[in-house]
Amino acid sequence: MSPLADLMHLNLSDTTEKVIAEYIWIGGFGTDLRSKARTLPVVVTDASKLPKWNYDGSSTGQATGEDSEVILHPQAVFKDPFRRGNNILVMCDACTPAGEPIPTNKRYNAAKIFNQPDVVAEEPWYGIEQEYTLLQKETKWPVGWPLGGYPGPQGPYYCGIGADKAFGRDIVDSHYKACLYAGINISGINGEVMPGQWEFQVGPAKGISAGDELWVARYILERITEIAGVVVSFDPKPIQGDWNGAGAHTNYSTKSMRSDGGFEVIKKAIEKLGLKHKEHIAAYGEGNELRLTGKHETADINTFLWGVANRGASVRIGRETEKAGKGYFEDRRPASNMDPYIVTSMIAETTILWKP
Repeated sequence: MSPLADLMHLNLSDTTEKVIAEYIWIGGFGTDLRSKARTLPVVVTDASKLPKWNYDGSSTGQATGEDSEVILHPQAVFKDPFRRGNNILVMCDACTPAGEPIPTNKRYNAAKIFNQPDVVAEEPWYGIEQEYTLLQKETKWPVGWPLGGYPGPQGPYYCGIGADKAFGRDIVDSHYKACLYAGINISGINGEVMPGQWEFQVGPAKGISAGDELWVARYILERITEIAGVVVSFDPKPIQGDWNGAGAHTNYSTKSMRSDGGFEVIKKAIEKLGLKHKEHIAAYGEGNELRLTGKHETADINTFLWGVANRGASVRIGRETEKAGKGYFEDRRPASNMDPYIVTSMIAETTILWKP
């Protein structure tokens, strides 16, 4: 181990009670993650007991230079897989000094929806399938692809193994273990259809925690690719042509759906989603029209279609759910760059609160 690596892995608990807290927030683009660290005098595991902090919003596109202070409100705490020990990662939302959420703070309104009594009673669960693409740092071309050229056509890469089919597995496995260490309910990983593209799944997670866990899982992935010298892309169509795009399929159920007779509840919920298709599509990520073409396991962006075991549908119901007469469904429309706070709360609002 090099002297630098040795210092990076110092165990602070051997010499001090102080810990390092990395405060994480969403920047002015709505998809960019930012973070900075502070020292705490003792171990803290409860977000409500963490101090608020601030940052220069004029440097993140979230405030003017004349009034640049944005306040960080800690919301969720995770173990830090990079510093380890008692050190923590802290997911925050961002507000004005007066306590009002800034425009990119989508967690605030999501929490209001999840705190509605009707939503609380239904205990919404989510499982989010986050697809992403690993790119070579210098060329922004997928890892494993020949420079300026293309690999063989899709077919052997999905869940594939071998040096000519799986590119970046060391990053993917490192991310998997780091998320488990952090306390994120990551439930699996797999290679995707396009070479250099991968997926991890977060969930089942209840309510607002689904958004917290996915954002921190993205943060951990960005940090690992930073170390590896690789770029992670959440672009829903990173390579044009006959290549799969990248989505964030969102699996969803409520207490009523998981109970006997739930299949009828599921069908009514899907009918509501169909009636609000345009509103959901508008909120499901930038550049999604390049992905939702009716090809490559997608439904056309202008068409709402649902079916059992149909991966070319907007919403898919699994065979097990059909057989059991209860369970969950999968909204296949969200893009890989979607905001999970928006998508999860919008699904809950439409299916539980909205009365058409």
